[in-house]
Amino acid sequence: MSEVGEQVRDGRLVGGRYRLLERIGSGGMGTVWRAFDELVDREVAVKQPRLPGDPEDEEFQRAAHRLYREARAAARVDHPSAVAIHDVVIEEELPWIVMELVRGESLHELLKRGRLAPAESARIGRAVLGALSAAHAVGIVHRDVKPANVLLGPHDRVVLTDFGIAHIQGEESLTASGEFVGSLEFIAPERMSGTGAGPASDLWSLGVLLYAAVEGASPFRRTTVESTLGAILSGEPPEPTRAGPLGPLIVRMLARDPEERPGAEEVGAVLEAVAAGKDIPEPAVAVQDAEPDAEPEEAATVPVAVPEPEPEAESEPRPKPDPKPKSRPRRTLLITLGVLLVAGLVLGTVLERVLGKDSDSWTAHQRDGMNAVLFLPSQYRLQETQAAAGSRTVTYGAGALRVRLTEWDKATDSPLAEAHALGRGTANPQYTRTSFRGNKDAVLADTTYGQSGVPTRAMALIVRTADHRMYELRVDMLKGIPAEKKGTALFKGARARLTLPEK
Repeated sequence: MSEVGEQVRDGRLVGGRYRLLERIGSGGMGTVWRAFDELVDREVAVKQPRLPGDPEDEEFQRAAHRLYREARAAARVDHPSAVAIHDVVIEEELPWIVMELVRGESLHELLKRGRLAPAESARIGRAVLGALSAAHAVGIVHRDVKPANVLLGPHDRVVLTDFGIAHIQGEESLTASGEFVGSLEFIAPERMSGTGAGPASDLWSLGVLLYAAVEGASPFRRTTVESTLGAILSGEPPEPTRAGPLGPLIVRMLARDPEERPGAEEVGAVLEAVAAGKDIPEPAVAVQDAEPDAEPEEAATVPVAVPEPEPEAESEPRPKPDPKPKSRPRRTLLITLGVLLVAGLVLGTVLERVLGKDSDSWTAHQRDGMNAVLFLPSQYRLQETQAAAGSRTVTYGAGALRVRLTEWDKATDSPLAEAHALGRGTANPQYTRTSFRGNKDAVLADTTYGQSGVPTRAMALIVRTADHRMYELRVDMLKGIPAEKKGTALFKGARARLTLPEK
């Protein structure tokens, strides 16, 4: 086979129009060719995918079909820093992906010559973040953010490529057999543990990329696959020493818990400031650390050290205090602040129960064509929209939590039957008849299902209205971790605020 960069004699014609000219890259997922589009007279890049197995096997065909769908979905990502996908053609029973040809080198090649300054790393990271945010907005997770997939073109252009193996939120993985897609040292720990990929996973990979750019090497690179995997799952990455103002952000992006990582807006603000040489905005984490989705009873029981009252009499004399303590004023201040914090939380709980709302910012969402209005905390972002004959579904997410709202123009069955369908094949499903907003035909469903051995809990409210429409509000969360507690609080809050149209 020809080597990378070697010209191809009498280039092969793919899809009846793309003439292969030169092999310009090769990896585990396939080969990239420089080609000429004979229909419109322009050069393009064509990716020839590589899938394991025999083309006659059902697993191979399923993977090829999935790759075709994902490539077409990736073509919807519209951003100057996302590689433009022009076409997807079937050749040898595989989808070949035709995209724009970006002339330049990859970030991987650039880093071979030395690490980058924090400002330049921030500039590149900001462009990559823009492409990722555009992908996340249409429900696509990249899953393979790494220096080799970041191309540096003319006029300081930065392009994130290889969306062809991206993952559409809410659907099964391309590698359902357990094989990871992507470069191991850039794969987020939640993917390693089988909990799937979300936008926070891409931000973790971007954090590794930024670390590699400023330090010259990935913080998790080891000599063997096993040691690299162990470093990602249980090791602490070394503190960056050459990151300058990017250091604190990178450390937070590499938090093992997706819920503890900064969101895309905060990451973008810091990267933009560092790239421009400006002061870094203060991270908005002081209030969020109190878990805005936590239930009031949990928030009100924050343990605080409060001085005990001095007893009236003592059987033995109390020893004299050390005249040299230096922390007494600080301790007194912390105790005072702690008491005020508890008082504030208790007051907030009382106000919530009296006024029927909380102090956190909940945002109304009403998509085109839908009658229901969904309220969610401000950090939740739209990940996917789906439309079918007579129904529409929207999915929002933040970290490991997913919220889905489905609206049917006409209910074909009862809410209880729909709940039974939701719980079919799950462990110990629970159904409770209820009423909602004056509609007496409603059901609460609580089910647990497994995916790759990881139990996931789904809580749902299903309502049939008087005009025979039906609505389903659903929250999916992992069981046995802090995200489950947040998920139950999120479901209760979204259920209490859900607004359905009046007849």
